[in-house]
Amino acid sequence: MKKIHCTLYILICLFTLFTQKIIAQTLPTHWEELTASDWDKALQASNRTCILPIGILEKHGPHVPIGSDLIRVRAYAELATKKEYAVVFPEYYFGQINEAKHQPGVFALQERVVWDMLEATCNEIARNGFKKIIIINGHGGNPELIRYFIQTRLEQPHDYAVYFFEPHSDSSFLKELKALHQSPINEDMHAGENETSELLYLRPDLVKMDSAKNESGKNLSRWHIPNVYTAIWWYADFPNHYAGEGNKATPALGKLLVQHVVNQLTNAIKDIKADNTTIPLQNEFYNRVRK
Repeated sequence: MKKIHCTLYILICLFTLFTQKIIAQTLPTHWEELTASDWDKALQASNRTCILPIGILEKHGPHVPIGSDLIRVRAYAELATKKEYAVVFPEYYFGQINEAKHQPGVFALQERVVWDMLEATCNEIARNGFKKIIIINGHGGNPELIRYFIQTRLEQPHDYAVYFFEPHSDSSFLKELKALHQSPINEDMHAGENETSELLYLRPDLVKMDSAKNESGKNLSRWHIPNVYTAIWWYADFPNHYAGEGNKATPALGKLLVQHVVNQLTNAIKDIKADNTTIPLQNEFYNRVRK
C-alpha cells in the first residue's frame, strides 16, 4: 500500500511539473504582454516568481546607447525565461547615477525617490501575487543600493522575499574571455570592449563603432587615497564617463558574455522557484524580533 501511495505521489508531481511546462510554453514572459485572464496561469507557471531587471539611463561613451544597461539586463531576463519560465517586470531605470549628471541624457532622480520607487515597486509586485522577486542589475552604480534595500526587508514583516542575482566568473570562462579580449581587461569598466561587445551582439543597429575613438576612455588617475572611498572618485578618473576601448569590441565576445550570464540566471531562476526555505526563515525571524 505504501508503495502505491509513493508511486501515486511521484506521478502527481511529474504531472504537475509537466503541466506547468506546457502552460509556460504558451504564456508571454513579459508582465505587460500577459492578459488578465492568464494572470493566475502565469503565477502558477512561475511559482510566483517575478524578475525585476534594473538598468539606468546614462552616457555610454560616444558610441553605444544611453539605455545600454537596461537593454542588456532585460535581454538577460528575456533569454533566461525562455528556458525557465518567470514573469519579467517592465522597463525599470530608476537607480543611482549621480556621478554622471554632468553628461547628456542621464536620468538621475533624488535619492528618496529612487528608494521609494524600488520599495513601492516590490510591494506592488507582491500585491499582484508574486512571493519571490529576483533583482538583476545592469549598472555598476546600483549594487550597494540593492544590497542595502534587500537587507532592510527585515526591518518589518513582508510576505515576499527579494533575491539579488550576481553572476560569477570561473576559470573556464575566464580562459575563453582572455582568448577573445583584445584590450587590458582590468581597464575595461564602462562602455569599453565588454559592454560594447554585448551591444554588438544584442543590438548592433544601435552601436556606432566609428565613434568609439572620438573620446578617451583612459583613466586620468586624478584622485587616489589608499583605503579610502569618496563619491567623486569615478568623475576624477573618468570624466568622459567612458572607461575602456570600445573600438575593440566584437560580436563573438558579446555572445560569450551574454550566454555566460544567461546560463547562470536560468539556473538561479530554477533554484529560486524551488526555494521553500527563505520565506519560512523570514517568518521565523519576524516572530522572534522583540516588539
